[in-house]
Amino acid sequence: MKGIILGSLVMISMSISILSCGSVPENQAPDFTAELIDKSTFNLSDLKGNYILLDFWGSWCPPCRRDNPNLVKLHKEFSQTEFKDAKGFELVTIALEKNDKYWKKAADKDGFNWKYQIVEISRLVMLSSLAQKYGVKDIPAKYLIGPKGEIIGVNQSYDEIRAFLTSKK
Repeated sequence: MKGIILGSLVMISMSISILSCGSVPENQAPDFTAELIDKSTFNLSDLKGNYILLDFWGSWCPPCRRDNPNLVKLHKEFSQTEFKDAKGFELVTIALEKNDKYWKKAADKDGFNWKYQIVEISRLVMLSSLAQKYGVKDIPAKYLIGPKGEIIGVNQSYDEIRAFLTSKK
């Protein structure tokens, strides 16, 4: 009986491992429409054909603010890059905020100068529609999306993202 139970547990464990390993590259990034800070309409699917880093952050979040110089550096390094299998690299930041008071000052201070900036205001920031759509439980949260719209990495280090993008040049 022990052997059957142990064998069943091993099979279940292997199935879970295979599913979890194989599911990230296969997952399509949920498409969404949002308003950018310049009031224009943005559709994530419009960026298909590019590598995209989707970054959830907050002006009130010390780890996010510490992370932002790395984000700015990554954008500077790859924003004009052409890849073997993609048109380019785009950065999309989503500020999860309780109000509209502080994000602009933080984004300016931290050097956010890219086009695709979104601010989601919600009393409970993790319950904002985009955070929910992506299953964000904590910030900062990063999703690296491939040119076909597939999620290829979640919360990777900047060194891992940089190495991946460099390998695709």
